Amino acid sequence: MTEKRRTREEMRKARAEQKKKERSPAKAWIKRSVLTVVLLGVLVLVGGAGLFAYYASKAPALDEEALKDPVSSEILDKNGDVFAVIGVDENRKYVEYDEIPQQMVDAIIATEDARFFEHFGVDFWRLGAAVIANFRDGFGAQGASTITQQVVKNSFFSNAKTLERKAQEAWLAIQLERQYSKEEIFEMYFNKVLMSGTTYGFATAAERFYGAEDLHDLTLEQMAVLAGLPQSPNNYNPFQNPERAQKRRDIVLSLMVQHDKIDEATAKEAKTFNVAETVLPEEERKKGFASDYQAFLDVVLWELDETGYSNMLSDGIKVHTTLDPAAQQTVENVMDNDSNFPTESIQSGISVVDTKTGALVAVGGGRNYANRETNFAYSLKNRSPGSTIKPIISYGPAIEYLDWSTGQTVQDSPATYSSGQKISNWDNGYYGTITMREALYTSRNIPAVKTLMEVTTEQSQEFAEKLGVEVDYLVESDALGGGRVYMSPVELAAAYAAFGNNGVYHDAYAINKIEYRDGSTESLKPEAVVAMSEATAYMITDVLRDVVSNKRNASGAAAAVSGVDIAGKTGTTNYGNDAFKKFDLPRNSVPDSWFVGYSTDYSIAVWSGYAEYSEPITTWDERRLPQRLFKNIMSELSANGETKDFQKPSSVVEATIQVGSQPLKLASAATPSNLKSTELFKKGTVPTGVSTDYEEVEDPLEAPSNVQATYNPNAQQISLTWAHNEVPDEEEPTSFTYEVTMSVDGGDPQIIATTGAKSTTISSVQPGSNYSFSVVAISDKGRSQPGSTSIVIEGTKEEEEPEVPEVEEPEIEEPDETPETPVPDEDNGEENNENKPPGNSGNNGNGGNNGNGGNSGTGGNNGNGGSSGTGGNTGNTGNTGSNQPPKQPETPQSPSRPPETDEESTP
Repeated sequence: MTEKRRTREEMRKARAEQKKKERSPAKAWIKRSVLTVVLLGVLVLVGGAGLFAYYASKAPALDEEALKDPVSSEILDKNGDVFAVIGVDENRKYVEYDEIPQQMVDAIIATEDARFFEHFGVDFWRLGAAVIANFRDGFGAQGASTITQQVVKNSFFSNAKTLERKAQEAWLAIQLERQYSKEEIFEMYFNKVLMSGTTYGFATAAERFYGAEDLHDLTLEQMAVLAGLPQSPNNYNPFQNPERAQKRRDIVLSLMVQHDKIDEATAKEAKTFNVAETVLPEEERKKGFASDYQAFLDVVLWELDETGYSNMLSDGIKVHTTLDPAAQQTVENVMDNDSNFPTESIQSGISVVDTKTGALVAVGGGRNYANRETNFAYSLKNRSPGSTIKPIISYGPAIEYLDWSTGQTVQDSPATYSSGQKISNWDNGYYGTITMREALYTSRNIPAVKTLMEVTTEQSQEFAEKLGVEVDYLVESDALGGGRVYMSPVELAAAYAAFGNNGVYHDAYAINKIEYRDGSTESLKPEAVVAMSEATAYMITDVLRDVVSNKRNASGAAAAVSGVDIAGKTGTTNYGNDAFKKFDLPRNSVPDSWFVGYSTDYSIAVWSGYAEYSEPITTWDERRLPQRLFKNIMSELSANGETKDFQKPSSVVEATIQVGSQPLKLASAATPSNLKSTELFKKGTVPTGVSTDYEEVEDPLEAPSNVQATYNPNAQQISLTWAHNEVPDEEEPTSFTYEVTMSVDGGDPQIIATTGAKSTTISSVQPGSNYSFSVVAISDKGRSQPGSTSIVIEGTKEEEEPEVPEVEEPEIEEPDETPETPVPDEDNGEENNENKPPGNSGNNGNGGNNGNGGNSGTGGNNGNGGSSGTGGNTGNTGNTGSNQPPKQPETPQSPSRPPETDEESTP
């Protein structure tokens, strides 16, 4: 029994020992982990303290002069030469702490460092909050620098976020607190901080923005605006960005309430003031700094702000820019020459971008820019680009995604948006069946919208975004550039540069790199984006060459530069009915005129208009201004004669098609010459079928005879008549139509009418021109040979073929409002473009201010020439003194069109 009990005891001990062995590894692991963490913590603490001590020992000594005066930064051009120095401001005002109003101190403290008077230079509570925010939202989500640390950083360090720099900054902040009082440190910050552009110190900013020589003259609202500036000095500049400044001001006022500096009622009252109305009016403003190239310098400063580097200007950095001084001087010479401008107050914004790199080489911010605050090249982001958007929104995507050729058949015929609202061309007329090429270079509105409908707004937006166009979504009317899309000249020049750079897009940029005081550099060049295929880029470019050609209806001929391969596009916006009534505008008024063109070297965008939207462009000299300025600048920049031509890539092939064939077919030997067109195709997409529409017949039709042209000088019309021996078939009568072709001064022949009558009328005839006509008889048996005649209209001809910019899209002042039902505009025959259809911004583009019966006193035209129509109707010949709109053709004419209805015709 004893042995048995021992055995049981031994068994219990054995089981206990086994359990002990099973538990030991876990307990041992926990114990070892705790000891390891404690040991590591001690090591980190000791090591960190040692590293901090090491870094602190290398920190620079505090220097009172450096603490009080800004460190100068240099701005260099592309050649490495300094053209501006930031930080040396002879006008900087230095005020002592006792001169600063307490409410202004409160505003700055609440905004920048709420525990400034409690901490010892480093705010560990704020540091902990920043660490958590950076873990939660990403590095850089929230800063922890106190005002003391900012004074130290701006005096002794670069902006590099290194552990050594932060350790030295914290150490010197603690030392600064030991050697100076809180009031002295605040005074250093108050007088040293960058406030915007080249303005340093709150007192200097108060005088610049509000004319306040005594800080006690400032209101709470104004103090709050100034207190909000240091976070992003140029973005919150109340002169240039009053809306942003106002939002920032409201945040400052709320922070003052949060930290018990003011009550809610006081803040609410201060928020009622409009920032734009409380700053100095423009005529009373003084520039804080002047550079030889101030317009370009301002772009550099804004770019530093947008990329988060603006505060580095207090660090003694060198900013290497893309400025080409020769190009900049050329632009400024053009902008400052009053003889280049048709009125005293019309303005222009010009940007010159390197086609290959996107580098901004020159900027025309406005006339006499040194005395201005608004940079019309960079800051003009609330004006619509008009028809310059068509290659970006409609035709570029069609080639890229639908494999369209430049000969793709499109219909310029009556159409509506999905909402049912009518789409109008500028002349209220129709060209009928035309190629994509003709639709774009003559800037027809209806084909542009129809093309977008085929591409889809989703694909169009995808294409546009790759060219820097920022928009939440597109609607059909955006094809005409007057709805939800806004672009500055800088943005537009960069987008078009991609067409000339084989489809590769670069954001326009003004800064190459930042060079720190230690010699290290940081590149700010944007990455290249392949926005489209080489084929798409070249095909668009080839069509846009026609815009500046001498082709009839080409809209930008005045921008052509002899000997330079240029492609480009015109654009004009228009007012809607509400604007006409609100501003009491003449009926020929438009707000904006554009031209953007490019060579293989430069892409140049030019906007012209008036600073106030309510002040309209009313003359043809004003409308043509962008083309003239472009020509002057491009001619000067290309004077060396070394500009290369655009090169067709191997992915693009040529083929001669029959215009209007559906599906597209190659022209045959029998295709009439006026229906043959050599067009571009993506490789592998050339049609294989050959047209059989005009095969030779054994018994050809008899040609029209006795073709006669008679001019009526009173009506400024040509009456064209002809005879034709219509020998009917004994069994079945033959039906004939007649195709009328016109050529002016030896230019390309254009079909102007297809009619069943033996006459037609041509309106808007130009004195001093030679008109040639041919008439072809057409039946189901084929085409006859042409009967021809010509007539010279006596009179004095214009020196150049003047252009009438398209008047497409209205400027939508409040695009988010609920659209209203459109009301016809009886004076110019257009639909009301300002009242938008649901979901569609509703901009019909240019509604035809230029081609309708000229209103008395406005130099109006004689109306649309009018297609003759298949029934022999002569179309609208225009009302020379009437306010009645021209009549619309009931059905589209294919391919007939009214003569002299090009976008740039004589008014």
